[in-house]
Amino acid sequence: MSPLAAFVVSVLVAAPGGAIKLVPNEAEHRIDVMAGDQPFTSYMYDPKYEKPFLFPIQTADGRTITRGWPLAPRPDEQTDHPHHTGLWFNYGEVDDVDFWGNSEELRKKNPKTKVGTIVHKKIQSTKGNELAVGSDWVMPDGRVALREDTRFAFSAGEGRRVIDRVATLTAATGPVTFPDNKEGMLGLRLGRALEAAGPKSPKGTGVYRSSEGKTGDAVWGTRARWMTLTGTLDEKPVTVAILDHPKNPGHPTYWHARGYGLFAVNPLGARAFSNGKDELKFALAKGKSARFAYRIVILSKDAKAEEIEAEYKAWLKHLK
Repeated sequence: MSPLAAFVVSVLVAAPGGAIKLVPNEAEHRIDVMAGDQPFTSYMYDPKYEKPFLFPIQTADGRTITRGWPLAPRPDEQTDHPHHTGLWFNYGEVDDVDFWGNSEELRKKNPKTKVGTIVHKKIQSTKGNELAVGSDWVMPDGRVALREDTRFAFSAGEGRRVIDRVATLTAATGPVTFPDNKEGMLGLRLGRALEAAGPKSPKGTGVYRSSEGKTGDAVWGTRARWMTLTGTLDEKPVTVAILDHPKNPGHPTYWHARGYGLFAVNPLGARAFSNGKDELKFALAKGKSARFAYRIVILSKDAKAEEIEAEYKAWLKHLK
């Protein structure tokens, strides 16, 4: 069993806990996030991966919401999209370079495609429940197009886990364009039980609901302030909500949310989602920055719309 697979097994059997602790593991290029004695998630930054990400992610009662494959495969999982790993942040077109489909498997299948890499540079700080990290978005020729400074804040409570991810992207060596592209930007790949029911997922239980009242497949390519995915995992309910901050570019964001388990926020892909009726043409001049702030809430229940709206309003008071 690989070290990563062994770690995931330990996640699955650990006992519940409370206060957040950050535990560096430099040998395995990760920082484990603990809620009391229970693993919550880990920041994974091994250079063998094409980007840093959080994996796996657990509920308060120890259930894993993320797909295991290709990092730590579990039986009966879908094996599509090898670049869908845990919770990540990137984009499908940065100055004509793909930072979304950046896995070694896809590089081999499409050797002519220009693919970028997000390189973890340093742990800036670990303080209390907060983790600050720095990364470079590196072009195929080695040029650093963007510098990313990201702050994670983790919290835990009864039946509740929360991840805040606030990223600042700065154009490092020249102007940077982000052409409208459907592949992006904050992505979460969920396990089999939280896929939507269908021919490929007969046991799927996941149902999307947006702040604008849309449900199921109808949420894809629509704008909303927040989105939930509710389903049954290990015979108990769970709700995963992603909240989009009003000061983010492209707010209210478009949602690249698919029934096969991809739950993604894409604020920059306006043209792709609107059949050309809307277009953003987002760009940064050299030295200029943009902030992208999201909150992921994981509740061990079937949360109602009014509960998520209350979560949203509370978060906005917390993060200006």
